[in-house]
Amino acid sequence: MPLRDEQIERYSRQIILPNIGGKGQEKLLEARVLIVGAGGLGSPVALYLASAGVGTIGIVDFDNVELNNLQRQVLHRTDTVGMPKVKSAQEAMRALNPEVRVVTYQVRLTSENAEEIVREYDMVVDGSDNFPTKYLLNDVCYFLKKPLSHGAILGFDGQLFTMIPDQGPCYRCLFPSPPPPGAVPTCQEAGVIGAVAGVIGTLQANEVLKVLLGIGRPLLGRLLIFDGLSMEFREVGIPRDPNCPLCGEYPTVTELIDYEEFCGLRRGRSGPHG
Repeated sequence: MPLRDEQIERYSRQIILPNIGGKGQEKLLEARVLIVGAGGLGSPVALYLASAGVGTIGIVDFDNVELNNLQRQVLHRTDTVGMPKVKSAQEAMRALNPEVRVVTYQVRLTSENAEEIVREYDMVVDGSDNFPTKYLLNDVCYFLKKPLSHGAILGFDGQLFTMIPDQGPCYRCLFPSPPPPGAVPTCQEAGVIGAVAGVIGTLQANEVLKVLLGIGRPLLGRLLIFDGLSMEFREVGIPRDPNCPLCGEYPTVTELIDYEEFCGLRRGRSGPHG
């Protein structure tokens, strides 16, 4: 469908880019992206994808907005404290761009519902802060052949990479097994700088737009690491592991599993937030 005059004006600064243009903008308006976690990472991703005109954006989060979220979760406001995060996110995104369709899922993402939710989208963003959800997203996106943007933050540090099934390594190639429970502190335990969440989330949004448009060089097989204290980026190559239990030559993970058990955690701690 041709762009309306209002759309041409709204998206004019990206339409004039030679590798986007009107056709690229039409592609974004037809795209569907799922963001898992409406927290520190999911917030900038949601705002930048909405502002770019991604037509349908799904948001998965089980939590309500808390006052301590506001230091880094820029989707939410003081007057939405106590509100479900997906509702607060929907309000913020619609205020920014009313023509974007926001689909909300106030649920915990599990092996039972992940395939049903993920299959409706062209790409998925991992804005979660726990290992069960990260492994679940990696596996379900691989099975359904959906690109996935992975991101993680802690303290002043962040990292991200992009997984496109059968075109590069997956999360299990980088982390074959999760760390023992308690070995890696959570943001609640160790703290996080809000601006670092903004840096990594913004880079994830950029990766999503590149993949949707088929332009540039996504972070395939490359882990980008950010150190906010030294203000340095470094890149680490991720080889595809031929022995990977998911995407290797002889896979042993052929269906979704119990990710709480896999990560050595009790059920009930796998909700995405951040």
